[in-house]
Amino acid sequence: MNIVLIVAAADNGVIGNKDAIPWRLPEDLRRFKTLTMGHPIVMGRKTWDSFPKKPLPGRTNIVITRQSGWSAQGAVTAASLEEAMALAKAQDETVFIIGGGEIYRAALPLATHVELTEVHRAFDGDAHFPALDKSAWRETAREDHATPDGLGYSFVTLERA
Repeated sequence: MNIVLIVAAADNGVIGNKDAIPWRLPEDLRRFKTLTMGHPIVMGRKTWDSFPKKPLPGRTNIVITRQSGWSAQGAVTAASLEEAMALAKAQDETVFIIGGGEIYRAALPLATHVELTEVHRAFDGDAHFPALDKSAWRETAREDHATPDGLGYSFVTLERA
């Protein structure tokens, strides 16, 4: 099974602030949609709550929550990462972990790939991506970009070494 963490992270590891992404990168959102389309996506409840439109279409949305009895139209719920992974595996050989920070930390030891958007600036935030042990990963692709206002970012694909 391919377990892919897909994340956009600032230079200081920030991935979110007050349940929102602190930058605007439409190209990153398009890449996210292209890569995840047709595959199950696993997220925490706060990530689900942050979406303006729910569920994300064309993908099975699996939400991990500790809240007994919680449900949301268009989502499948799981009480743990293990339960979420079993639900995803029943549907596809590739699953995307889409956040937040706590879910990334739990899933990182299981991950086979990371699709990372490196945002080349530090941002204030309350959600962080865990530090990657560079010796455990090898970079297989990189594309460098910049927004019209000069914010640099890179699309990076990492595979477990």
